[in-house]
Formats: sequence, structure tokens, C-alpha cells
Amino acid sequence: MKFAKPPLSVPDQVRKLKARGLVIADDAFAESCLHTIGYYRLSAYALPFQQGALPDKPFIAGTTLASILDLYTFDRELRGLLSGALERIEIGFRSVLINHMCITHGSHWFMERSLFVPDSWRFNFDKLIRKIEEELDIPDGGSSPARPHAEVFINHYYTKYGDPYLPPAWMIGETLSLGTWSRIYSNLRNGSDRQIVASFFGFNEAIFIEWMHTLAHVRNLCAHHSRLWNRRLVIKARTPHKHRVRIPLATSERVYDVAVVVFDLLRSVEPSTHWNKRLEELIQRHPSASARIAGMGFPPLWRKDTFWDLRLHPDDPLCHI
Repeated sequence: MKFAKPPLSVPDQVRKLKARGLVIADDAFAESCLHTIGYYRLSAYALPFQQGALPDKPFIAGTTLASILDLYTFDRELRGLLSGALERIEIGFRSVLINHMCITHGSHWFMERSLFVPDSWRFNFDKLIRKIEEELDIPDGGSSPARPHAEVFINHYYTKYGDPYLPPAWMIGETLSLGTWSRIYSNLRNGSDRQIVASFFGFNEAIFIEWMHTLAHVRNLCAHHSRLWNRRLVIKARTPHKHRVRIPLATSERVYDVAVVVFDLLRSVEPSTHWNKRLEELIQRHPSASARIAGMGFPPLWRKDTFWDLRLHPDDPLCHI
């Protein structure tokens, strides 16, 4: 079937929303929101307020534009909260990995094919090296960048050294993404190397590999401003079975499961973190989100679980449950 939906002007979009039962008190404000957010993007946050799962369904009686915007704002702030935590985890992960591998195998260990698993459909050593060359803007078959690099320390290496033709791992570490480092780590041949890194964070190396892939996926969702709050994740990881995680997770498909692992990993690199309290405050501040925590995978009494160490005030209703 050929697509034949005509585009609607912003005022027509407002009229369409009102015709479906959305309460809009200020048409001019609604038009401003649709201009800057977009009807299609905002419609994803309207679905929980509609009678059914399709965008054309009417809104539940009494649903306001403010409620939808509250959920939209919550999702944006949730991505920001996760992004900040993932930054610290990423830096900690690659620092632990690089420090261990450099001391054990030398400054340019990533150039040693023997340290990685044999080439297969999921990993190719030559492609990894080419990826690093591309990050440094080194032409195919070249031995130095084609033009000055954005990072001063990379230019300094080629000005003073140049042999080996790639800089040491601690410099390369600043130029590669979390996804690339996750693949490098997961394809190290020696299981003891992988376990030493995972042990720093209190994880089994097999589970840690899966979660670093998952967190790289979540980081990309955050970087591309994708809806996250009720997303069912495509890249999943098994539940980490260890004493610090006391919450019975069935899968790792929802934000709650990611939040558990993020908070756990974050405490390894920043023991005094208050990320747990910031997460609680964010949810409490947005009524549209706090009323829908089940859609994020949160148990009803999640705040009471000792894992989160929230120390509820005696006046908090949860203290009496």
C-alpha cells in the first residue's frame, strides 16, 4: 500500500489533538510545543494517555497536554541522568582495562593479534585496527594522520615519535567509543585478563561483558535523544547474581534493570555517589512518570529495597508498609 497521509500544519495538529479529547488550555502554547518538539515525537509520549495502543485512539477523559509534556520532560532528564553516570562508568572501565593490559602486555597491546580471539563473524582484528586508524584519520596503508588531529596529545605523539605507527593504549583510550572498548574487552583471548577487569566492579566477566554491551546500547540511545523511559531494550544482558544486587530481576529489558546495574557499577568508581537519590527525586518530581513506574520495570516498593539505600523519612508512607 502506498503512503498517502498528507502533512498537517501545526494549527491543524492542535485541532486534531483536541478532536481526540486532549485538554489544551492554550492553543498558542500548544503550537509552540509542536513547533519545537514535533507532533510525531510527542505522540510517542501521548500513547500511555490514550485508549488503546494506536496513535489514532482517543485520549482518556481529562488528559491534558501538560501531563504529556511532563512525561516527555521526565524522559529527557532521565537520559541526562543516565548519561552522566555512564560517562563515569565508561571512563572507569577503560582506565581499569588499559592499566591492566598495559602493565601486563605492554603499551601497544591492542596491536598484538595473539591477545585476541581468532577472527570470526563477531570479531575481526584487522577491522579493529582499521577502526583505530579511521579515528586517527590515518589513510589506508599510511603510517601517520593525513591531517592534524583534534587532540593535541595525538599530534604530539606523531611529532615526537611515530614508531609504532599508532599511539599507546592510554592515548587511544581517549579516542574510541564505549562500544568499541566493549568489543575490545569482550574479545580478549585470555579469560583471566577479562576477569581481572570485571572483578574491579564486582562482576563475573561473562555477565560484565553482556552488561557493557547493553550499556553501550543505552548510551547510544541517550546520545541520539531516543525515547527511553518505557523502552524494551533490544540488547539484553543476564541478571547479575551477586550479593550487592538483592533485587530479583527477571530480565534486563527495562530502564529499572539498567538503573540497578548503573548504580552498582557507579559505586565502584564513585563510592560516595548520590545517583540513587537523584533518580528517586527525578521520578518523584514528575507525576506522569511516578504513576507509571511499572512501565519502566520498577517494582511498586522499589524505594524501600535496601539496595537503593534511600533511608526513607519516618513520615514517608512507604515506611508504614
